[in-house]
Amino acid sequence: MSTEDLSSMSMVELFRVETESQGRVLTAGLLALESAPDAADELEACMRAAHSLKGAARIVGLGVGVSVAHAMEDCFVAAQQGRLTLRQGQIDLLLRGVDLLARIAQTPEADGGLWIGEKKAEVDSFVAAVALVGDIEEDGGTSTDDGRLAGMRGHAVAPAEQALRGASASGTAGLTQPEASDRVLRVTAENLNRLLALAGESLVESRWLKPFAESLLRLKRLQYDVGTRFDVLREALRGPMLGESAQTAFADTQRRMRECHQLLSERLAELEVFERRSADLAHRLYDEALAVRMRPFADGIQGFPRMVRDVARTLGKSVKLEIVGDATAVDRDILDRLEAPLGHLLRNAIDHGIESPEERRAAGKPAEAVVRLEARHSAGMLQIVVADDGHGMEPEKVRETVIARSLTNAETAQKLSEAELLEFLFLPGFTMKDTVTDISGRGVGLDAVQTMVKEVRGTVRASSRPGKGARFQLQLPLTLSVVRTLLVEIGGEPYAFPLAYIVRTLKVPKGSIDVLEGRQHFSLNGRHIGLITAHQVLAIGKAPLTADEWPVVVVGDSSGAYGLVVDRFLGERELVVQPLDRRLGKIKDIAAGGLMEDGAPVLIVDVDDLLRSVERLISSGNLSKVQRGAVAEGERRAKRVLVVDDSLTVRELERKLLGNRGYEVEAAVDGMDGWNAARTGHFDLVVTDIDMPRMDGIELVTLIKKDPNLRSLPVMIVSYKDREEDRRRGLEAGADYYLTKGSFHDETLLQAVVDLIGEADA
Repeated sequence: MSTEDLSSMSMVELFRVETESQGRVLTAGLLALESAPDAADELEACMRAAHSLKGAARIVGLGVGVSVAHAMEDCFVAAQQGRLTLRQGQIDLLLRGVDLLARIAQTPEADGGLWIGEKKAEVDSFVAAVALVGDIEEDGGTSTDDGRLAGMRGHAVAPAEQALRGASASGTAGLTQPEASDRVLRVTAENLNRLLALAGESLVESRWLKPFAESLLRLKRLQYDVGTRFDVLREALRGPMLGESAQTAFADTQRRMRECHQLLSERLAELEVFERRSADLAHRLYDEALAVRMRPFADGIQGFPRMVRDVARTLGKSVKLEIVGDATAVDRDILDRLEAPLGHLLRNAIDHGIESPEERRAAGKPAEAVVRLEARHSAGMLQIVVADDGHGMEPEKVRETVIARSLTNAETAQKLSEAELLEFLFLPGFTMKDTVTDISGRGVGLDAVQTMVKEVRGTVRASSRPGKGARFQLQLPLTLSVVRTLLVEIGGEPYAFPLAYIVRTLKVPKGSIDVLEGRQHFSLNGRHIGLITAHQVLAIGKAPLTADEWPVVVVGDSSGAYGLVVDRFLGERELVVQPLDRRLGKIKDIAAGGLMEDGAPVLIVDVDDLLRSVERLISSGNLSKVQRGAVAEGERRAKRVLVVDDSLTVRELERKLLGNRGYEVEAAVDGMDGWNAARTGHFDLVVTDIDMPRMDGIELVTLIKKDPNLRSLPVMIVSYKDREEDRRRGLEAGADYYLTKGSFHDETLLQAVVDLIGEADA
């Protein structure tokens, strides 16, 4: 920690920091000594930590802290001198001392007097218990089973409720001991987030240079082509047809064109070098900014070895925690959220999975069980595994519990695979235990695990080998600021689906789509997957499905999966997550935004919200079928309407009304614009005003009805002129319908359109 940071802290705060740091050393050392009581290095480390805490407490003036640390130091010195062997009972007692020191350090300065008053008896009891340990050992007795020591030791074994909180006080701090050459500064999370956001923007901006350079290459080719054509022209005109001055002008122009070509080539080469350097620098900047947000996995799991030991002791079991990959870098936001879910998984492993020492011996296993906690990077994701070597989960018992709790009927339950059965473990309130204890039995632990994993766009899977153990695997993003996505096109716009939520992507042949109970589906690995267009869920018009195969993104889980038909796949992208403005509130089916290589914005889909939207469509009966076959597509093509009006308000009102009804609408700003649009495009109906510049509505109707290719095109006049002579003029010009703006309502216009050309997709 830097000198500037230390100078701003009070002496009590310094003691608190020292206690957190040395408490971790003591906890780790004591757990190691439990397996190897004579480990000289661990004894030395523990003795020095206790000695440092004694000195720190003396400087701050905390006499109770001095007494506790001094008693612990004497115990470690006795062990170093061979006068004491640290067995399980002594380890319990010394861990209690670590907790006691942490509580003393965490006490507010104003309440420090409590430790020389009502809480002093707790300190005296601990000091006496430590002294008794030394006396009994010197007398040759066994300190672990002595009744007098047990009475004074009191709460030597950490109570179950303390273990349930996850860790001892000494293991909760987020500070780490820096290397001697490191200089640690305090930086707020908000500043780090802003730094990472700016680095991400610089990365996106650097990608703009490549397409720009490619456009200049096209310019270079065009210039070369112009020069070639100029040479051809000069050769064609050479001879007596050109005078001397013209020949000179041609030669000078040719020379200048060659100079321009050379200059453009040089500048283009320089731009390409700059583009590579800029992209490399932006990548390095982003990687460094991202590294600032990363912390080693060990920082978030410091309290777990102690917690595992205490819970196991409470349940009368012997369990060893193995940690693999403690140096794995993890985003600090994800690491902060991991403590509770991993705590649930570890406690479940000890309580549900690990057998008693007697049962393990009878099964031919070592009395001491092993719970393995592993973290690693794999395929651009963070993989965390919690595994044990207990009796595992028996699928048939899970099946029986599922049926007993009426979560499904017996016939369906028999068809479920092992993986599908184990998914029930993550349901709220689901438990395999008949009794509730302080440690487990309420069915909330695994539900909390899945909730956290979904919040960070990850997945969790359970597997089991009956008689050999269970395994839970969490797949999480490396950071919350970057998400790996599949880009798809929907309605002409790109959308990003987080890869963690995608079950499968495939192209489904139209011929393989079946209808079951009025709903379309296709088969995937023996399952019926419901089919729906992403256009309908996101309310983006109709899907232009003309190919023989439809691109489908399958999302969901074992409880329900759906195939979303999109326009096309655009490929996989890593996107820097850009949170949406809070003033927008929660946008339906959208989680956040991102930027593509060219700087264009893209929306990141909230898959959970999208699945809820699908369920609402199904329950309301509004789910429409995906259009099938070329003939059906032609018959059900959305009808096109041309709206001609010089008023922007009226144009947009009519466009909105007709568009919401399913019609494709094109607008023209006056009669001349409308006439040009009608001649060059295909429309099923023209809706026009009368009074417009350049060409009024009567002239437009007359021209349409006189044109042999357009005379059958229905025309509706919508005008403020409601006199009978105006109506007669319009109808005499050939209009098929006359409606006044002052009297029509939404349904009046829509009904008139239906009367003329039918429904939008009829």
